[in-house]
Amino acid sequence: MNTSHLSPPVSRRRWLGACAGAAALPTWALGSPEVTLRFSHVVAENTPKGLAAIRFKTLVEQRTHGRIGVQVFPNAQLYGDHDEMQALQLGAVDLVAPSLSKFGRIDMPEFELFDLPFLFDDLSAVRRITLGPVGQKLLQGLQRQGLVGLGFFDNGFKQMSANRPLLEPKDFVNLRMRVQASRVIAAQMRALGARPVTLAFSETRRALEAGVVDGTENPVSNFWTQNMHQVQSDLSLTEHGYLGYAVVTNQRLWQSLSKSDRELIQQTLQEALTFANQIADTQNDKALLALRSAGTTRVHTLSHPQRERLRQAVAPVQQALAQRIGPSWMTALHQAMGKAGA
Repeated sequence: MNTSHLSPPVSRRRWLGACAGAAALPTWALGSPEVTLRFSHVVAENTPKGLAAIRFKTLVEQRTHGRIGVQVFPNAQLYGDHDEMQALQLGAVDLVAPSLSKFGRIDMPEFELFDLPFLFDDLSAVRRITLGPVGQKLLQGLQRQGLVGLGFFDNGFKQMSANRPLLEPKDFVNLRMRVQASRVIAAQMRALGARPVTLAFSETRRALEAGVVDGTENPVSNFWTQNMHQVQSDLSLTEHGYLGYAVVTNQRLWQSLSKSDRELIQQTLQEALTFANQIADTQNDKALLALRSAGTTRVHTLSHPQRERLRQAVAPVQQALAQRIGPSWMTALHQAMGKAGA
């Protein structure tokens, strides 16, 4: 029999070496996952959202020994702000973590509570909402859109940027300010005398560079990781609004999983979100330090009277939202935060 076409025999040393190399790999690296979850988001990997997605992927794959895999697609590689929710509803992706502003676009305007300017004094006030009955009611309401809400997490508070300091209401007059697709945020900008321009997050830096818009609002971590400091001369530390996210999946996928897998994913995600909440302030502090060191952008701290004048200028925005979603949501919100006048 002609055996010239066969590969040469493998030596014992090479065979043992291959076995040792395989043994050094994680168990799940030796086979394909039974289930692969596609997790799409629009920000950089080194932001709280990006790091939470990576932590979730690592924990799920470790705990299932690779039986469930997670593919993370950051920086709007698959879908951007305007189409990620539709992609989720259609089953084109399995998990997304949109900012809470996005839910208003799918007929869930009650989520715009989180967009109200100067509502939260600190993150502990936010957590009284997201971890309490109001937050659970919001997540449960997603069922009417064919979605399953899995949890909330933070990216801290937003700051205003432009090519001039934004310290008083008059400083905003006639500026074209990029905003998310949120009626509350658009109303906030109009109350300050600015013109809101709705753009996807992934398009914001290019729009700033091209002069399509004059300024925007972001937590410092997003401002820094998207290199907005290269095209914005001034950042004003207004801390006027909260930016948070909800992780959601679609009901078809969720119901296709076994009860034990749903429990594992839910528990693992909660650990990843707790991790994200713990690092949100740290990432923003690091970004602010890096921004100051870069020296490309002047950083302004508002005085208490300046911040109060901004707060008073946007006060009508809260009344308008209450009329749109009903006073019961506002009452529940203020009661949860222990504020008088609820």
